[in-house]
Amino acid sequence: MTKLNKLHEMGQSVWFDFIRRSLITSGQLKDLVDQGVKGVTSNPAIFEKAIAGSNDYDEDLKHLIKTDQSVDQIYEALAFEDITLAADVLKPVYASTNTKDGYVSLEVNPKLAYDTEQTISEAIRLFETVNRPNLMIKVPATPAGMPAITELIGCGVNVNVT
Repeated sequence: MTKLNKLHEMGQSVWFDFIRRSLITSGQLKDLVDQGVKGVTSNPAIFEKAIAGSNDYDEDLKHLIKTDQSVDQIYEALAFEDITLAADVLKPVYASTNTKDGYVSLEVNPKLAYDTEQTISEAIRLFETVNRPNLMIKVPATPAGMPAITELIGCGVNVNVT
């Protein structure tokens, strides 16, 4: 039994605060899950490092640039692919822990941190677009974020308060 699994037996769940395409496609994420990692978090800064710091996304970027999509649309296409793949890797954890663990988090656009209605709308759009039960939407705990968090939980959206 790994130390991470021992921690889990004591009530602690270790999440990996990083995501990158090759981490998933190489099987490294599955290996980490097998060792006891129970979830993955992401944010725009993590994706920036992953995209700029590797060639994992070069082919997708070449294709997406030709489609005349905005920078935000290209970011979402890349992020949604990674989040979906990671959620699929973590789905057995989600099932075996009766939905307590096995999540992948995706952050709403930080520019919306002070707009309750836009945060709600964006979070629901992300949740529905990725369409994985083990997706958790990261929402900032700002004065505008707090009512959004309450509303989202009421709508059945898994929320990670940041």
